Amino acid sequence: MRNVLRSWQDEVKKTFSGNADAPPEWSLRLAEGDDAGYHLPGSAVWAVHGSMTPIVGGIRTLLMQSLHPGALAGVHEHSNFREDPLRRLANTIRWIFTVTYGSTAAAEEATRRVRHLHKPVQGSYQDNDGGQRTYSANDPALAGWIHLAFTDGFLAAHKIWGGPIPDGDDAYVREWAQAGRLMGVENPPTTEAEMRSQLEGWYAQGQLRADGRVKETVEFIRKAPLHPLLRPGYRILFAGAVYSLEPRYREMLGLSVPRLGPFPLPVRLATKVVLGVVHLALGGIGRRMGPSEIAARQRLKRLGEPSANLA
Repeated sequence: MRNVLRSWQDEVKKTFSGNADAPPEWSLRLAEGDDAGYHLPGSAVWAVHGSMTPIVGGIRTLLMQSLHPGALAGVHEHSNFREDPLRRLANTIRWIFTVTYGSTAAAEEATRRVRHLHKPVQGSYQDNDGGQRTYSANDPALAGWIHLAFTDGFLAAHKIWGGPIPDGDDAYVREWAQAGRLMGVENPPTTEAEMRSQLEGWYAQGQLRADGRVKETVEFIRKAPLHPLLRPGYRILFAGAVYSLEPRYREMLGLSVPRLGPFPLPVRLATKVVLGVVHLALGGIGRRMGPSEIAARQRLKRLGEPSANLA
C-alpha cells in the first residue's frame, strides 16, 4: 500500500512539474530579476494562482476554448496534443506562473516565447454562416477569446472551491488583464461585469459552435491519457469543471452534471476532497507554497520589497 501511495504521489508531481523529485528548473530561476514583477504577495492573482483551484479552472478553460472554431482549428491542426498533452500543459503552467511570480523581464520573455511558438499557428475555418475565415493564434481577437475563457474559468473555479480573493473578484480580472495585454489582447476586461459582457458578445454574435470536432475534443479532455492511478481523481475534477460551467455552455458541449437517477451527485464536495488530496500529495500542509512562489519571495526579499513577507 505504501508503494502504491508513493507511486500515486510521484505521478501527481510529474503531471504538474514534469519531475517527481525536484521542481522544474525554470521555476527556480524566478528568484532572478531586478524588479518586483507585475504581481505581488497579497494580490488577487497570487491568491487565485497559488491555490489548488486552477486545476479545475484549467479543465473548464479547455472546454470553453474549444467552442471557438478558430481556436479549435489551431489546436487540431498545429499541435500534438493527442500524443503529448502533458507537454502542452507544462508549457501553459510555465507561462502562467512566470507572469504571476516572475520579474517583468521574465514575464515578457516567457510571453515572447509563447508568441513565437504561435507564429505558425494560422489557417482558415468555416464560420457558422458557411463563409471562410482566417485564424492566427496571435490575432488579438482570438487571443481575446482565449484570455476571456482563461480568466472566467480560473475565477469561476476559485469562487466555488477557493478562499477569499483580496479586494474581490474584480481585482482578479483587473490584475490578470495584464497577461492579456502581454499576449496582444487589445481590450481585456478589467471588471467581472466587463468580462461577462464580452463573453455574452461572443455568444450573442453566433461565433461559437459545437460540432463533431468539439465533441471529439471534449471526449479527449474527459478521458485524458493520464497514469491509471490518477484517473479516478481526474474524473471527479472533470465533473467539477462541468459543474462550474454555465448551463448554456454545458448544453453546447453536450455535458451534464452527473446524477444518480433523479438526484445530482455531490460533485462540489467530491471535487473539494480531491483538491485537498492533491494539495497533500504536492507536500502541502496548511497553505501550500509552491516552488515558483518561494523563488519569487526570494527575489522580492533581495530587492527589499516589503510585501515579500505577506502570507
